[in-house]
Amino acid sequence: MASFPGRLPDIQSNQSQKMKNNAVNWFEIMVADFDRAKKFYETILADQMDVVEGEFKMALFPAEYDKGVGGCLTLMKGWEPGEGGTLVYLNVEGDLDGVLSRIPAAGGEVIKPRTDIAPHGFIGILKDTEGNVVGLHSMN
Repeated sequence: MASFPGRLPDIQSNQSQKMKNNAVNWFEIMVADFDRAKKFYETILADQMDVVEGEFKMALFPAEYDKGVGGCLTLMKGWEPGEGGTLVYLNVEGDLDGVLSRIPAAGGEVIKPRTDIAPHGFIGILKDTEGNVVGLHSMN
């Protein structure tokens, strides 16, 4: 991940141990149509995403960045969205059914409906407006 001083939420150095305890600390979902992708995720997650612009454009997923895990949509020259790459699971705790229900109207496709993965909760998998396949996870 590139450094974005003053533009992304600052993570204090005393948070570094917390970050080491997470298997993931950052992810980027590549997009071709930034505005369309941002609208899709804001619609299905029923939340707003902050935009950061520089050499490339990012829309930040709502997260507790001080806990060491966050991610964004990224529009960057040389990077393309699509199936078959890394599968990232977004935390939609308590609203998996709601998120899944909003996907078709937002222009996406539900690839895997709510699926029990006991004792680890439930997942769903979607294809977004950019062709990315993204997982959803909730314990409830």
